[in-house]
Amino acid sequence: MCGIVGYLGEERAAPVLLDGLEKLEYRGYDSAGICVVNGGKFFVVRKKGRVKELAGARALEGNPGIGHTRWATVRGAGRGLFIGHGQ
Repeated sequence: MCGIVGYLGEERAAPVLLDGLEKLEYRGYDSAGICVVNGGKFFVVRKKGRVKELAGARALEGNPGIGHTRWATVRGAGRGLFIGHGQ
């Protein structure tokens, strides 16, 4: 199971995405990540664990963005299994 949140608006995307992911914490998961666009480039931060592990990503500049939480249903948790990483 996973949760997905996106943002397109006037504000920086990262704080909005992280606030949205925190609201999804009740669903349970083992990893989370966000991606924001700035100057035509993608900036991605993924971490194993709770959304608080992404705290440093709050400073990312950019808009729009997308975030996700992931619950491993196959092969357990691990960096190589995060959405968008080698899949």
